[in-house]
Amino acid sequence: MKVLVLGAGGVGGVVGGRLLAHGADVSFVVREHRKAQLACEGLRIESPLGNLHLQARALLASELQPEFDVVVMACKAYDLGSAIATVRSGVSNRTAILPLLNGLAHLERLNEIFGKEHVLGGSAKMQVALSPTGVVRQLNDWQTLTFGEQDGRLTPRVIALREMIQKTGIEAQLSTDIFRDMWMKMVHLATVAGMTCMMRANVGEIVRTPEGGELLKRFLHRNADIAAHFGYRPDEKFMASYLALFSDSASRYEASMARDLEKGGQVESEQILGDMLKRCRQAVVPDDLHLAAYTHVKAYEQRRDAGRLPKLAPG
Repeated sequence: MKVLVLGAGGVGGVVGGRLLAHGADVSFVVREHRKAQLACEGLRIESPLGNLHLQARALLASELQPEFDVVVMACKAYDLGSAIATVRSGVSNRTAILPLLNGLAHLERLNEIFGKEHVLGGSAKMQVALSPTGVVRQLNDWQTLTFGEQDGRLTPRVIALREMIQKTGIEAQLSTDIFRDMWMKMVHLATVAGMTCMMRANVGEIVRTPEGGELLKRFLHRNADIAAHFGYRPDEKFMASYLALFSDSASRYEASMARDLEKGGQVESEQILGDMLKRCRQAVVPDDLHLAAYTHVKAYEQRRDAGRLPKLAPG
């Protein structure tokens, strides 16, 4: 299978790099600066699961041909429009598109542009960051990709993709109900993103406040009720796992959105918190927590865009 990976940083860098290291035919579509960087220094990955330094085939969008069997889109959800424009010329009538974006709304857009038969559902559990020097840093040993056909069929293409990914050491979970899996991630992500952004603190710091743990758990239950309204009620095992996570006073876990916010960067405000607020109201679930979380990040964007964020201290 010929694989095209959008970008060579973060999740795309790790997935593409691990595939490349195990003999897969992988190309990366990147911008000019990143292409020059890869040509000069190669693709460098630092990970607790093993470092890699590889020569990678990097292409500009203008150089793509419709030759790929799989296109992996591992971008921020707010970059969906530019991502579609970038990969479009690499897509043929045989291409499967695997989006590993946060949220749910992107599937409708991808189906509209490429056709539902070309689009898989997917999600990634991986904490990764691209350093200013171009090194892809995997922050822990989580590395799971969950994906599947939107209609739940176990087709030859998703089976082959799972086999290819499993060889790399990345856990590849093939789903026959990918919408449920994506909803479960949304329940988790909306909770941790909403709370760690709104409180500007990690889970442990929130739990160590007098009533922060109860607030975290209340938000989790609200998100579970929203999912249930759309037909995807979390099971007892899921809830027990995340209630335990959101009760851990020693946890340093925080959403990547919170890290982006603290750095003064762009955040997935609409794609996660805004979308969940909309769904909250559709489900007729009390919206006070969702409204507060969404308004918090939108107010942050106002200050960021006006250049009024405080300067971070060196180090």
